[in-house]
Order: sequence, then C-alpha cells, then structure tokens
Amino acid sequence: MNVEHEIKLLIEEIQRLGTKGADGNMSVKFGVLFQDERCANLFEALVGTLKAAKRRNILTYKGELLLQGVHDDVEIVLLQN
Repeated sequence: MNVEHEIKLLIEEIQRLGTKGADGNMSVKFGVLFQDERCANLFEALVGTLKAAKRRNILTYKGELLLQGVHDDVEIVLLQN
C-alpha cells in the first residue's frame, strides 16, 4: 500500500474510534488505536503511518515515537478531516 492511502485509512479509523474535543478536532488515545482489531488488520506499520501523517501535519501527538504500553495514554489529535 502507498503512504497516502494508509493515511486516508488512518483518518477514517481515528474518526471511527475517536471523540470530538472542545476544539472540534477528533482525537483518540494511542492504546485504543493500537489495540483495535480492525486497525491491527489494516496497518502493517501503524507507528510508521502515524509518523508519516504527523510529518504532513494531518495529525499531532506528543513525542516522536509511540510504543505500545508505554504510550497508550498519548492523545492523537486529527488536525484535518
């Protein structure tokens, strides 16, 4: 799969699993995204797709690298729909 397609799928999954914040942006915790069965089947490299989307200013989160367990409570915020 190409990166653009994976980012599009990631946006759809964040919208499916996330909640809308006071600022109107959708957000989801990394642990929720990582542990979701559908996401596990869709994304071979979820962390890589997240990094690519962050570089393109499509979403944001604190830190550079997200690791399961350690960063489960990190909020991933969708900047674009």
